[in-house]
Amino acid sequence: MVTRRAMLAAALSAPALAQEAWPARPVRVIVPFAAGGGADLVARAVSAKLQERLGRQFVIDNRPGGAGNIGTDAAAKAAPDGYTLLITGPSHVNNAHLFRSLPFDPIRGFAPVSLLTSAPYVLIADPALPLRSLGDLVAAAKARPGALSYGSAGNGTAGHLAMEMIKSQAGIDMVHVPYRGSPAVLTDIMGGRIAVAFDNVLSSAPGIAAGQLRGLAVSGARRAPALPEVPTIAESGLPGFDVTVWQGALFPAGTDPAIVARLGAEMGLAMQAPDLRARLAELGAEAIGGTPADFARFLEQEMRVWGEAVRQTGARLD
Repeated sequence: MVTRRAMLAAALSAPALAQEAWPARPVRVIVPFAAGGGADLVARAVSAKLQERLGRQFVIDNRPGGAGNIGTDAAAKAAPDGYTLLITGPSHVNNAHLFRSLPFDPIRGFAPVSLLTSAPYVLIADPALPLRSLGDLVAAAKARPGALSYGSAGNGTAGHLAMEMIKSQAGIDMVHVPYRGSPAVLTDIMGGRIAVAFDNVLSSAPGIAAGQLRGLAVSGARRAPALPEVPTIAESGLPGFDVTVWQGALFPAGTDPAIVARLGAEMGLAMQAPDLRARLAELGAEAIGGTPADFARFLEQEMRVWGEAVRQTGARLD
């Protein structure tokens, strides 16, 4: 026989158990780059789908600066309770090779959740300049060493390193101008203040379509579906060049594995949603997904790849 006391205890405990189910409140999504850049666009598209699926807000918190280190450090130091998520890209691993020390460990300091997207970079130029190909850029830089400038979304970003790889392989000299995010780079190229930059297809494709930017070459092994008329760098005279930008999600280390697995599964399903895949394709990105273990292996591989890229270019940030 169920007593009145047992019934009351059950009634009181039910709300408490319900409150423990994750997510019980909004999730903060730290993006360590400025609003409007590739990581930000992916984070907003994915967060909107997760919000739809899980019924809780995923609130974007842009923390640009320090080549992505400021926002990443904030995420690493956040409580591992499942309510702070980091969405980031290649700088997460390449900064480990560019800085003598970091206030966080990019591998042990985080719990990988899912790889989200992959996309090539596009080498963009001020359309007012007589640059219509990578060959034109190389010729102009060799004719006037150090006279041309290139921008990046910040010191140590993959766009910075990719351009340093071009300089090394093509034997040219150009001046690096770092910015606090991709939007400022695009603004200054369109304003004629810098000549070229590597940017991701996600944020550059609209400007190229509108004639405000000129696409010279894409960095991946094959042409980008969003820019089919733009050749690859390998096609343009530097064989074997293959650099892509990815975005992925991580929790702080120590987050409950059940929460990590839950969000990883939800992200995997979200990345299969036709509307999200279409939105990412419009931005020039390929939806990936995968398990937390898949992403962990990917990060270890990227750590090796970008370590080699840093050694090739000799780049250092401190």
